[in-house]
Amino acid sequence: MALCINVLLDEDIAKPLGESESMAQTKTLATIGYMTPEYGLDGLVTTKIDVYSFGIMLMGMFTRKKPADEMFEGEMSLKRLVNESLPDSVIDIVDSNMQNRRDGYSVNKEHCVTSIMELAMQCTYESPEERINTLDILARLQKIKVEFLREPERRLT
Repeated sequence: MALCINVLLDEDIAKPLGESESMAQTKTLATIGYMTPEYGLDGLVTTKIDVYSFGIMLMGMFTRKKPADEMFEGEMSLKRLVNESLPDSVIDIVDSNMQNRRDGYSVNKEHCVTSIMELAMQCTYESPEERINTLDILARLQKIKVEFLREPERRLT
């Protein structure tokens, strides 16, 4: 599965493009499904656009579906699929390789995948101002990692 390779996670990475500017207008190749509506309107590249793309990328990694997958026709989209599965049925849409319930981590895994999908939804809010910022994304991912690595649930024999 090909992932979006142009996701920037902070302004420090983008600074070489324009030392004093927080946004740039460039000939960025917009990957279908990963780009925001505001990019299509004005062509400005900002960290909020990268946050949106990162959210879509998270959804794609955990569901193993591309945003332009043929299953997404009409009103259905990867974002909508994830949103409709929250909070109780996220495990039903994730990649089948993650659904192994006999590995001792099923409760932790289900909770963490739900948290990741909630984070992905916060990255993909329609309004750029409402999207989570990059520092909060990092903090949330670190918290999810700690939660996942806790002692696995006791196995029933």
